Amino acid sequence: MQIELHASEEDRRVAVLAAAAIGLTLAEAAIPLPIPGVKPGLANIVTLVVLYRHGWRMAAWVAGLRIVAGALALGQFLTPAFVLSLSGGVMSLLVLAWAIHLPTRWFGPVGLSVLAAFAHIGAQLLVVDAWLMPGASLLALMPLFLAAAWITGLGNGLAAAQLLKSTSRPNPEVSP
Repeated sequence: MQIELHASEEDRRVAVLAAAAIGLTLAEAAIPLPIPGVKPGLANIVTLVVLYRHGWRMAAWVAGLRIVAGALALGQFLTPAFVLSLSGGVMSLLVLAWAIHLPTRWFGPVGLSVLAAFAHIGAQLLVVDAWLMPGASLLALMPLFLAAAWITGLGNGLAAAQLLKSTSRPNPEVSP
């Protein structure tokens, strides 16, 4: 018995975009980090571009595939690092689902990227506090993590905005 699978054009698009995000995740893993646990989140540039070009549903698929495949490729699947990545990714996607409806005059790709970065680090800190280090005071580290989220969110948002300007037309539902 032979099973045939037929991939739609949308399936192919998700695969290509997820592959780009996974590639950035793997490249980022090779970069030495000055602060443990703080990564630039370069794959989030792809997520933002997908959000604006193809909508939230496809952005969620790309981000989800990137998180799972990146963890598998790095040998981190079902480890605390995976749980932290997944929690941050889910929370940032939820914030993006809400924030994409904010006025574009004040909340373009850069603003959404910063909000998503804050949501990402916030969820990760909650997981650390509730599961990995219960009772440990993380308040002293908050300024460091929030500053890192702001810087990475700003950089990724600027990169996404530049890519959106230099590539094809935006999604009619959401314009940058």
